Amino acid sequence: AAYAVDVATYAFSLTLLWRLAPVPAINVAASVGLRHIAEGLSYAWGRKDLLGTYLVDTAAMLLAFPMALFPFVADDLDAEWALGLLYTAPFVDALIATLTSGWTSHVNQQGRAILLAAAVWGAGIAAFGLSNSIWWALVWLAVAGGADMISGIFRTAMWNQTIPDEVRGRMAGVELLSYSIGPTLGQVRASSMAAVTSLRFSILSGGVACVAACGIFAFALPSLWRFDQRTDPNAVRERKVRARRAVADDS
Repeated sequence: AAYAVDVATYAFSLTLLWRLAPVPAINVAASVGLRHIAEGLSYAWGRKDLLGTYLVDTAAMLLAFPMALFPFVADDLDAEWALGLLYTAPFVDALIATLTSGWTSHVNQQGRAILLAAAVWGAGIAAFGLSNSIWWALVWLAVAGGADMISGIFRTAMWNQTIPDEVRGRMAGVELLSYSIGPTLGQVRASSMAAVTSLRFSILSGGVACVAACGIFAFALPSLWRFDQRTDPNAVRERKVRARRAVADDS
């Protein structure tokens, strides 16, 4: 039954993708090589606000993503029956955050929203580590999951509004690195620290470290904290480019 639902959701997603209008082709480099990749990395490094979005996501996953410890948490709380709920809880509020995300279009300071939401994720994980009840553990995991999704929504909006099409693919590659490396290393960090210290300390310290990292990024990367999609030069430029394309398409 679970896999049948999975197939149905994929079919629905593919139907929506099939109904999308074709995306006009853009000019691409004649050859792709190491220099092409280096140019993309140079672009990311030159935009500290963009670089900050990758660092925030990586730090959140590296420091506060202790899913490998969930079986031990369930055992510690005498709630082995709730292991599936522990794995599910973060995604419940993530789904709710997605379905109610219309309000995010009214937030212009997206960099600040990314940092604050990531800090709430870390605080939620820290509170999860302090929970002495399975129900409170589930509540805090849900809060953390919702905050992580909100941070992801603002990161995606910021990327889509400011990255030029000619480097978008390479920036997506950097994004993929943060998605793949952060959670994997996060499991190593959580498990190793739990083995050396304790289960609760590993979770709690990771959540606190995530909140601290968000504060450090806000201070060290002021362009991320001050980012405003209404006035940011990259966002303004991309709006002008897309407006010109729309006029050209209409003509």
